[in-house]
Amino acid sequence: MVPRILIIAGSDSGGGAGIQADIKTVTMLGGHAMTAITAITAQNTQGVDAVHPIPTEMVIAQIDAVVRDIGVDAVKIGMIGSARTALAVADKLGELPGIPVVFDPVMVATSGAALADGATIAAFERLMARATLVTPNLPELEALGGDPQAIMRAHGCAVLVKGGHAEGGEITDRLFSPHGPPEIDWTDPRIETDATHGTGCTLASAIACALAAEWELPEAVARARRFVRIAMREAPGLGRGAGPMGQQNVRLDFNTSFFEPMLNQVTVPAKDLAASERFYRLLGLKQVVRATPRYARFEAEGGATFSIATDKGYTAPVIYFECGDLDVTVAYLQQQGLRFEREPRDESWGWREARLRDPAGNAVCLYQAGEMRRFPPWRIDDA
Repeated sequence: MVPRILIIAGSDSGGGAGIQADIKTVTMLGGHAMTAITAITAQNTQGVDAVHPIPTEMVIAQIDAVVRDIGVDAVKIGMIGSARTALAVADKLGELPGIPVVFDPVMVATSGAALADGATIAAFERLMARATLVTPNLPELEALGGDPQAIMRAHGCAVLVKGGHAEGGEITDRLFSPHGPPEIDWTDPRIETDATHGTGCTLASAIACALAAEWELPEAVARARRFVRIAMREAPGLGRGAGPMGQQNVRLDFNTSFFEPMLNQVTVPAKDLAASERFYRLLGLKQVVRATPRYARFEAEGGATFSIATDKGYTAPVIYFECGDLDVTVAYLQQQGLRFEREPRDESWGWREARLRDPAGNAVCLYQAGEMRRFPPWRIDDA
């Protein structure tokens, strides 16, 4: 079943955030995006020129139309438009019990333009009471009272505090949940880029997709964060301000299934690394890793990667299948009688791997790598 994601948010004429970013994200993650547009904005990468709220009745009519016919597996809420719409949407969500709701409390655009007035922010209380997860950035958290645990206790929702507005070379996001560990932190190096327009929209929509596919909340957040980071790295470089991300370029980086491994990496043995490098570059592959004299990795059109290795351990090709959850997949396959030469373990190059062989003796690696497959810290710019 294709996850059906209802997006309740505003439109961004520049295509970087809002409904446009949401649709791209849901599509790339294998879901079906449906929309209830709350506002039309005239904006680009440099700012918001005008905002036109959609009448509340029309917002609710959009929700009713898709729910009645197509159905909904998860809801993502972004820019809400007005206090009246916020209250009406909260009431409507009461008719969807058990459906996960991710609420991104949008107040200010990346450019600094205000997208919610005081009355609308006050009405967020009702939406948080309906939400599974609320995803404020640091300024939004401050406007909501500043204490994520107080929000969690008052409304029964989990809170993901996004740390992108903090200073420093690392970004830490913190998840507070009433139904799991009290706090989970993720820390990653800051990606130095101007392509930050739509990061919050993209993150919330990616989380909604994962929840619709029945991933647990911590794993849903972890997967969504990886999606955002890769989309930032793949930004097309458009506009003269805070540019759009490259959701459309996140390819073969995310497996949306627990048990359907995805072929996206092959390693073959090499004797002369330099000669093999030249050969595969002549074929048109883009080199992204060079570790002379033992290893090189290339990227093909579409996002698959291909490696050559002179290490003695590589006497024949190794086929790599990326898993949505490696440990769950390996446990399942072991129950089916498959034997593994190597149990899942974390490797120094940032991948988590398990090894086995097919009936003909071919080496097979099941793994998880996420951002590290195409964008390791030692990635080179096409040597």
